Amino acid sequence: MPARFVLHDHRKPSPHFDLRLEEDGVLRSWAVPKGMPDDPAHDRLAIAVGDHDLDHVAYEDEHKTIADTGTWTLEDRSEHRLRFLLAGLGGTRRYALIHTGGTQWLLHLTKDQRVNEG
Repeated sequence: MPARFVLHDHRKPSPHFDLRLEEDGVLRSWAVPKGMPDDPAHDRLAIAVGDHDLDHVAYEDEHKTIADTGTWTLEDRSEHRLRFLLAGLGGTRRYALIHTGGTQWLLHLTKDQRVNEG
């Protein structure tokens, strides 16, 4: 079964998005204050937060709604970077999370958006 992801639009305590990727029985999570990048020239700050239970993949409440959901595929991993595909409601996009230190990461929309249909 493919690994799932969810992007939450989270309005409390301040507006931000939460990117959650299913891995090892939990949802690895990053708070993304300005949302997903839509241009490869403009990276977005992503702050690693604690893992969440898998039931958060479908969780919504008065402060949190699902902005996108689907599956994700890891393409490459190193000590400081994850490159992956998100296949969500709006299509498939390739991103990289680049660790810059501590809990801080950069979320990058890659220039190469070609998807191999294998």
